[in-house]
Amino acid sequence: MNNIGPFSNPSETYKYYSLPFCKPKVTKNEQDFSESLAGDRRRTSLYDVRFKAGVQWQSVCRKTLTQDEIKQFIDAIKRHYIFEMFVDDLPVKGFIGEVEKTTTQFDSHVHDESHVYLFTHLDFSIAFNGQSVIAVNLTTDPQQRKKLIFGENIPIEFSYSVSWVPTKVAWIDRMSVHQRASFMDQAVEIHWLSIVNSLALVVLLMAFLGVILIRILKKDFARYMELDDAEFGQDELDDSGWKRLHGDVFRPPRNIMLFSAVIGTGAQLFVLVITLLLLAMLGTFMPGNRGALLTAAIFLYAVTAYVAGNVATTVYVQLGGQKWALNSALTASLFAVPFFGTFLVLNSIAWYYGSSSAQPFVNIFVTVCLYGLVTFPLTVLGSSKAKKEAGTFDAPCKTNRVAREIPEQPWYRSSPMQMLIAGLLPFSAIYIELHYLFSSVWGHRIYTLYGILTLAFILLLLVSVFVTIALVYFQLSSEDHRWWWNSMLSGVSTGTFVFCYAMFYYAFRSNMSGILQSAFFHGYMLVISYGFGLMMSSVSWFFAQLFVKHIYRTIHID
Repeated sequence: MNNIGPFSNPSETYKYYSLPFCKPKVTKNEQDFSESLAGDRRRTSLYDVRFKAGVQWQSVCRKTLTQDEIKQFIDAIKRHYIFEMFVDDLPVKGFIGEVEKTTTQFDSHVHDESHVYLFTHLDFSIAFNGQSVIAVNLTTDPQQRKKLIFGENIPIEFSYSVSWVPTKVAWIDRMSVHQRASFMDQAVEIHWLSIVNSLALVVLLMAFLGVILIRILKKDFARYMELDDAEFGQDELDDSGWKRLHGDVFRPPRNIMLFSAVIGTGAQLFVLVITLLLLAMLGTFMPGNRGALLTAAIFLYAVTAYVAGNVATTVYVQLGGQKWALNSALTASLFAVPFFGTFLVLNSIAWYYGSSSAQPFVNIFVTVCLYGLVTFPLTVLGSSKAKKEAGTFDAPCKTNRVAREIPEQPWYRSSPMQMLIAGLLPFSAIYIELHYLFSSVWGHRIYTLYGILTLAFILLLLVSVFVTIALVYFQLSSEDHRWWWNSMLSGVSTGTFVFCYAMFYYAFRSNMSGILQSAFFHGYMLVISYGFGLMMSSVSWFFAQLFVKHIYRTIHID
């Protein structure tokens, strides 16, 4: 047995035996570190299921429910509590009871009554192939339920039955069978249709913007080449536009320490996400062990810290920074400190409510030690190596000593408008996939379509990079050389849209409620969106600076 909790609040989980079910005299702890990290609190049960051994009917236990125990069950059933158990590492869920409403009419008066029933019998239908369990279908018997009423103690008997069904499905495909057989079914066909729709829209958008941008650049190059070859004065030709910024376009941005730390942290998170997607497509993460993904994410974040330190210090030193050690410390804490601070607050709330979602002290201690002994030292090591090998920034043009005055820009070319466009278009490529992800992370669906998820991530990167490059070009064409932070904020904008959609999902697409569930959802989604924004900002800036270098290398600068 694992845990129980309201169906609409997946994060509000409690230990199974916190309700007065029959339990063994000794309940052994069955979960490891990764399962404990996912909130699993597995305990031994009284259900004795032997392989290929059918059970027509078997009593589990008999007990008499006291008034307090009756109240506990009634409150849980009215909140639609479900329980979760594991059969051969397959997660199986079911409701602990049901509320039945009846309407009676006396003369002209209509009277509504609610009756609460506790399910006392579980029927296991288990499909097998050879020596392997393939799928488990758990049902309750409506003929074997107990009506719960106050007034006197109620004798009750829990029971179960088991049947075995042969199947030709291979063991490697059992999770897909289990997913389709569960009561939280996922419409895979609609899912594929939606992602193909998004793919078509993204391709059309990229083709449209690509043709326009390439044609404009060709005209710009032709005009600037004509200007360079002219024998008469420059006043007779129009050299307005991005070429006039060659003395300012590679001027280092303000606050280079924070800028480089964001780029380094984003690069680390990008490597982490790519690695997790590759491992997922290789079948590393089994849905029966939900904590495996979280454990892999923590471990990968620790070992990829070298990437963060190396990238951040490289950018920092190339832009003229001197305090590389401070930059390394900022990079190591830019994501970890906000995440850990949020975790401590949410974990304290879970402890207060007695939820099994609260992490035990040993998990917290191991994670902190991993950060202190692996993450931080690797960040410093990467920074130290980058300091020696960074060199100078490879700028095609020399930078003037005095910054060029920036012309007044219309409202539609302001930074907030650029961020709006830069976040809206990439978000349109992934918002359908976000719905399925939220339904899995904040619901009861089992997500296994990692190939589609990878495709959606690639589409996101393509659109984000392309839109960022287009916005940077239009900004330079209006003779505004402050592209460094704007290109990075284009990626941050996508993370902002993700968080806004999370708020929409909570309010209009879910039935979540309560302080515990609300705190978990909003707190963790804020941190996830923050990390997502850091990752996209690094990608957007990297390709934007490649584009800027390319166009200024193409023309001749005196």
